[in-house]
Amino acid sequence: MSRKKTHVRRGDLVEVISGNHRGANGTVRQVLAAKNQVIVEGVRMIKKHEKKSQMNQEGAIIEREGPIHISNVKLIERPSKS
Repeated sequence: MSRKKTHVRRGDLVEVISGNHRGANGTVRQVLAAKNQVIVEGVRMIKKHEKKSQMNQEGAIIEREGPIHISNVKLIERPSKS
């Protein structure tokens, strides 16, 4: 099984270089290599409607990060291995 090589990894500091969120900075939370997407902390906040459940009696609208195409982010800094 081969793995896709990407220019960013989880924990890297990146900048969004194109799209609606251009200029935003954040750390990579997750890399979705199969879909060529990344989830960047604090960028592209989407609202997710959650159904009523036993855990959540009221139901809710939750804000979380959405994916961005990996070609739209630029690596700024990779954390050092200390």
